[in-house]
Amino acid sequence: MLLQDKVAVLYGASGNVGRAVARGFAREGATVFLTGRNLPAVGALARAIVSDGGRAEAAEVDALDEQAIERHLDSVVAKVGRLDVSFNESGIAQPGIQGIPLTQLPVESFMLPISHYARSNFLSARAAARHMTAKGSGVILMHTPEPARMGAPLVGGMGPAWAAMEALTRSLSAELAAQGVRSVCLRSTGIPETSTIDTVFDIHAKALGIDRKTFLQMVENRTHRQRSTSLAELVNAAVFAASDHAGALTGTTLNLTGGIVVD
Repeated sequence: MLLQDKVAVLYGASGNVGRAVARGFAREGATVFLTGRNLPAVGALARAIVSDGGRAEAAEVDALDEQAIERHLDSVVAKVGRLDVSFNESGIAQPGIQGIPLTQLPVESFMLPISHYARSNFLSARAAARHMTAKGSGVILMHTPEPARMGAPLVGGMGPAWAAMEALTRSLSAELAAQGVRSVCLRSTGIPETSTIDTVFDIHAKALGIDRKTFLQMVENRTHRQRSTSLAELVNAAVFAASDHAGALTGTTLNLTGGIVVD
């Protein structure tokens, strides 16, 4: 198993991506510490992973709360003695954020995602890095979609927010890789299997005056494969990036867009 005996902490673990990555990590042998603001949801996920033979614990942690993040990580390391992987998938609701032209978007709506995603990923990465550098190894993972790299209409402050995450990945690597800590961002398309993308695609389809199915076809027609990234493909990439097999991978973004973005 690729993550045998690794210890992973996940933020925003109650969402579709967080749940899938948590299960993927656990299947590959990691002990997963699941966090989120919805304790019943992360608790149910932890119990499901344990019932499948994995190792998991849940805690209520607001991924914007500096002290809560620090306390939780301190408790994890005190209990199991290490931290190998940190993955942040926390997010915000998109109505009122996307689907509005920039010329009509209130500044508060533009700034909200920039503030949330930059703060949350910085706080979780900084806390993880402090523990990881102490033992000389670890992996910090983030996840963005393609507007982080390319211009896209009607995404408001989300494009700059995602771009900031990819820039943070590079900065973390520049400072931490020599101390054994890797940082990697996973860039996918929107994933139609997730409820968040259901909402986002509906917002964009309505703004363009088309139905959701037509909007999905427009997006997928821009890929080389003519289809979106699947949840399973994202999980497989996350497992690989977190594993020792990806030891040379740091300060970069894994391009899982299927050709929407061509490097």
